[in-house]
Amino acid sequence: MRYLRPLIEDRPRQGSVQLAAGWCWFSEVEVLERGSKAERVSICDVPADVLDRLCAPRRDLHRLRLSQPQVMGILNVTPDSFSDGGDTFDVSAATARAKEMNAEGASMIDIGGESTRPGALAVPLDEELARVLPVIEGLKDHQGAVVISVDTRKAGVVVGLPPDGAFMVNDVSAMRFDPKMVEVVAKTKYPICLMHSVADPESMQAHATYDDVLLDVYDHLAERIAVAEDAGINRSRIIVDPGIGFGKTLEHNLTLLRGISLFHSLGCPILLGASRKRFIGTLGNAPAAKDRLGGSLAVALECVRQGVQILRVHDTFATKQAIDLHMAISGGRGHET
Repeated sequence: MRYLRPLIEDRPRQGSVQLAAGWCWFSEVEVLERGSKAERVSICDVPADVLDRLCAPRRDLHRLRLSQPQVMGILNVTPDSFSDGGDTFDVSAATARAKEMNAEGASMIDIGGESTRPGALAVPLDEELARVLPVIEGLKDHQGAVVISVDTRKAGVVVGLPPDGAFMVNDVSAMRFDPKMVEVVAKTKYPICLMHSVADPESMQAHATYDDVLLDVYDHLAERIAVAEDAGINRSRIIVDPGIGFGKTLEHNLTLLRGISLFHSLGCPILLGASRKRFIGTLGNAPAAKDRLGGSLAVALECVRQGVQILRVHDTFATKQAIDLHMAISGGRGHET
């Protein structure tokens, strides 16, 4: 199988085309094959159907235009998340922080009631609902201004959401944890983010083994997209996430970040969740998660340069500011939603 990764240019040139109708341009792709040396080819040599998938606009996410990068603020309503566990466990604190992130430029808020950090234990459905639903209720007046992403592996949480709301589902298991999730998402027609992961949070780091991490993750996501489509979930409603830090070593994470533009050939928006993760602390001499802002911004900007549409982050103000400056300097069309 041949994998085609668009090679992003600093400036468009003659013969370049837009990537996903967004802010990036390319005129060549890198052709990857297992067991073979990578090669560069002109887009003139790319099959028409593949080029169409690379260039096609990504469907708006509720009101959000994915022709521009969007900031997703992380809101962990948990006592044990790796970076901010306990900070927003109280409903009033969580609601206030969500509103603050929206004011800081986050167009999306990702609310999670179950930690998925390495080693985390599962949370019962009733407890997860009790953590998440009051915060969603507290944000009902903001739902015209922000998309609420629900970070859950459980179909029961999705079923329990209020019937009216700009929701999306963020499933770190790509609908493998709960077999009912596929049916529920197909019925509700919510957008869904399918993330690559191995095993479960409690044991995933013990399974960080790949033949070729970039291509293995791509194949896994392609397979999960096929499962979703077979169940009636249109590809236009699917977002993909390579799952940085989920069953990956430091080198695996770096390989995925260097090659993240490959995932555009799936024809879906890309979400990146690398904020404050351990590899940033290792490389950036920051043992404490909250000291990893600089490294998190470096990762976010590199992924924006490669056309990643959604950045899932803790530090919403700094990230939005960095993206706005990056887009202004590089000639991207900033300040749009």
